[in-house]
Amino acid sequence: MAQLMRTSNPALNDRAFEGQPAAFGDAMTLQGTVNKTGALLVCTVATAAWAWHLFMQSRSAASVLPLMWIGLIGGFIFAMVTVFKKAWSPVTAPVYAVLEGLALGGISAILELRFPGIAIQSVSLTFGTLVVLLLAYRSGLIAVTQKFRLGVIAATGAIALFYVAEIVLGFFGVRFAAVNGSGAIGIGFSVFVVIIASLNLVLDFDFIESGVRAGAPKYMEWYGAFGLMVTLVWLYLEILRLLSKTRSRD
Repeated sequence: MAQLMRTSNPALNDRAFEGQPAAFGDAMTLQGTVNKTGALLVCTVATAAWAWHLFMQSRSAASVLPLMWIGLIGGFIFAMVTVFKKAWSPVTAPVYAVLEGLALGGISAILELRFPGIAIQSVSLTFGTLVVLLLAYRSGLIAVTQKFRLGVIAATGAIALFYVAEIVLGFFGVRFAAVNGSGAIGIGFSVFVVIIASLNLVLDFDFIESGVRAGAPKYMEWYGAFGLMVTLVWLYLEILRLLSKTRSRD
């Protein structure tokens, strides 16, 4: 079972279901997880739309910067709480979604002012990727083998280490201009990250199904939906970053 439950998503890793008692009453279901994911998406879109509206009214980043920081910091805190207190996920997962919406709405609106149309393009590509990969997974076109799983986990870990190193070195004035720029290297790197983020969705689908088969308790539907949202948020931000790089070349 441990091998079936491995994913590079920090929320949906191989220990997520450890210590969770098998359900004697209602158990985790696939449909229930889908419904919870939909509810979290509604929460995210609602607060994102509110932050977007505030920015578009003022056309000033100052109007949404506090909301963005509240969303980013608060979202991280509630994500950590959810990871370590899975039974609280029916409450903490929606709060996480609301906070992430504030951050995403502010970031998207600011970039929209510079690159008109970039937000709807990013949203469309994110959900398009979700639908295509879900269909490919359900049809068996993409098989989650051990080699596939290890490859995606290794690539995701390498990306995470690079981002951490970039943040730390940034305090000492070290910048990775080529990677963050709009040149061939920068765009190539972003394409690679988008692909890896997309493949994490496949691991998340497989992991959630494993939880359903294991008879996890009902509240794990919220936790599974939360884990999927973590990947979707990452994917959206990476697509937004990729599009901003390509648009900068115009």
